[in-house]
Amino acid sequence: MKTNKSFSKRLKITRKGKIIARSPGQNHFNAKEKRSTQMGQNRSQNISRLTMTPKVMQRYIGKIGKK
Repeated sequence: MKTNKSFSKRLKITRKGKIIARSPGQNHFNAKEKRSTQMGQNRSQNISRLTMTPKVMQRYIGKIGKK
């Protein structure tokens, strides 16, 4: 099964195996947003491994393993 490259490029895997992703909806039209909303969109989100099954992770992220 092929990895979804566009999605996998948006993710970063830390040394301990956590999956970090940017929060969606922050690309444009942010001038009218509240300042707290703007700053909240700057923070990355931790995607829990509990929300994704191994099959789904392999589909979107590829094989994750210690090197």
